[in-house]
Amino acid sequence: MRGLRKYLTPFAPDQSGAVSVLFELGGIVVICDAGGCTGNVCGFDEPRWFEQKSAIFSAGLRDMDAILGRDDRLVTKLADAAQKVDATFAAVIGTPVPAVIATDYLALKRMSEKKINLPILTVDTDGMELYDKGEEKVFVELFKTFATEKYPVEERRIGILGMTPQDVSDLAAADKIRALYQQKYGQQAVCYCMGDGLKEVKKASSVSRNIVVSPSALMAAKYLEKTFGTPYEIHYPLVEELLPELDYTGKKVLVVHQQVIADSIRRELLERGAKTVQTAGWFMMKKELLADGDMSLRDEDDYIELVQNGDFDIIFADGCMERMTPEFKGSFINTRHFAVSGKLIGK
Repeated sequence: MRGLRKYLTPFAPDQSGAVSVLFELGGIVVICDAGGCTGNVCGFDEPRWFEQKSAIFSAGLRDMDAILGRDDRLVTKLADAAQKVDATFAAVIGTPVPAVIATDYLALKRMSEKKINLPILTVDTDGMELYDKGEEKVFVELFKTFATEKYPVEERRIGILGMTPQDVSDLAAADKIRALYQQKYGQQAVCYCMGDGLKEVKKASSVSRNIVVSPSALMAAKYLEKTFGTPYEIHYPLVEELLPELDYTGKKVLVVHQQVIADSIRRELLERGAKTVQTAGWFMMKKELLADGDMSLRDEDDYIELVQNGDFDIIFADGCMERMTPEFKGSFINTRHFAVSGKLIGK
């Protein structure tokens, strides 16, 4: 049955991904809902909520507010919050409710800018897409709004695009990447939105190149290349720590993860002698990283049938997926993906 889930929990929706990108940047983030979507973000989808502070609000929409499209009340609430919170910008994140009533986000942005002396971002997420679609929209909007000045390029500065807990599944990943580039290459790695704040976003034109670590940031990398001429590469710098010491020679391997990490694992395993490496994913699959046989997964049955028919020796996937194919006799390597399992590798 299409859509039936017996093993996996529901994946985080696009508004949660949008909030994740903005979480550490010091802005007022308003989720345009009645309260439920905000509860999901803070209670389940954003692991940093339990360790860090962020000004995340619910618009608190009531039935008649939604039915009558009372955007002025939302603007009034936002203006009041801006007087009480020391913020660098404000963002309004869409949910199913404003999508149903066809909220005009451009008009909402203009109304807000007349009353609030802050940059305003509006994101037309609708709760019908997955978290990475929301991330993609916000990454692009973020750099379009704040990376407007051309700075001199510093050869030893590189940007890391796409760092969110949902994608890298490790709250220490940003620190590890900074240490790796500093110790191995003598370079400063700027991990946008995870450890490095809005100041670094504004100086995005100063990096010598960008490293894209998740598919949701690819569009932003293309925008920065077109705007400032900043080249980009697509790979995950910490891929080696995801690979246990095994003999991969001649093995058939399946990797299920977000596409950049999956492709990085593939390239490393092929160098180590793997016979074939096929990737699959529950989320966006960009054509730049697709190879023959790669598969976009829609339902649990897609994954189960892939494993049953693939004759794989090794599977890299989140541990919650192991029970989906109890008949698999090869090596299952738990490769945590927070967006799938809802669990997190701590520091």
